[in-house]
Amino acid sequence: MAEMPGDSWPDRIAWFIGSGFGCGLSPLAPGSVGSLAAAIILYLLSFAMPGMPGGWERAVILAAMSGVGLAVGVWATGRMSTPGNPDPGSATWDEFVGMWLTCLLIPFHSPVWLTIAFLVFRALDVLKPWPCRRLERLPGGWGIMLDDVGAGLWGMLIMLLLLALYAIGLPLLVAWVSG
Repeated sequence: MAEMPGDSWPDRIAWFIGSGFGCGLSPLAPGSVGSLAAAIILYLLSFAMPGMPGGWERAVILAAMSGVGLAVGVWATGRMSTPGNPDPGSATWDEFVGMWLTCLLIPFHSPVWLTIAFLVFRALDVLKPWPCRRLERLPGGWGIMLDDVGAGLWGMLIMLLLLALYAIGLPLLVAWVSG
């Protein structure tokens, strides 16, 4: 069972946000549930965002969401953290921010690219490449949030590489098939 918030309103608000709007209550894979919720939010927001799909306006909005999400997340997950449980499993807001960073430079209106980003981010969040494991050791909300920010930044680089390979490979495939 997930840890419940304290009695104060700030504790309850922090717990609601820090748990990824309740995603942390999932009995199975709360981190994956939080990452999936973040991807669904992005997909739905893509219909309301200005500019062309994958345009720079969307990247600016998503970068702002990630920055504000990080600041709010350090506070919220920090209030969830205790000396006995410094990184509670119910704290899943970090997955939201990490997933948003992974999707920063991709056309997140595409379910295919969102699915690939989800798989890349989840793998990186589990494997914790450098310096994610080290960032995880930071105290309170900083450690909870920054290891996923690191995984999200690695994910963004991998997704950019995959997009580049796709952009190079698709014309070559078309030329090969038609020629």
